[in-house]
Amino acid sequence: MEPTSETAPWLDKYIFPGVYAPALSEVLQALEKQRLFVTDIEVWRNHYPPTLATWRQRLHANWEQIRDRFGESFCRMFDFYLAGSEAAFRQDTLVVFQLQLARQRDTVPLTRDYIEQWKNVCRQRQRQPAAHAQASMD
Repeated sequence: MEPTSETAPWLDKYIFPGVYAPALSEVLQALEKQRLFVTDIEVWRNHYPPTLATWRQRLHANWEQIRDRFGESFCRMFDFYLAGSEAAFRQDTLVVFQLQLARQRDTVPLTRDYIEQWKNVCRQRQRQPAAHAQASMD
């Protein structure tokens, strides 16, 4: 939510060498040059911190396996990274954006209604094999 700043040296060295997280304004400028239409932008203000918390819980639940494969130092670094990232996304200006892009203006509907309709179709498809399997057992 502000201009991009330098990546913390620790993150650059140990977690994401060469990483660059652009500001939304930078991404949009680059897209304009590609002649892409932004058909939707979703702002995940509060979505990412729980994701990071879940990843950290999974790290702790599998600590021994991960430690045996990658070492104790690796586990401690990623534990620190996940905890710090969660705090930064909760308290700082970090935000995750999901952009939907298209080459044509009318590629997707004007509202997000189609997403829920698509989810319902997918749910029905998931149930059908189970129903088919049950019918063949009867």
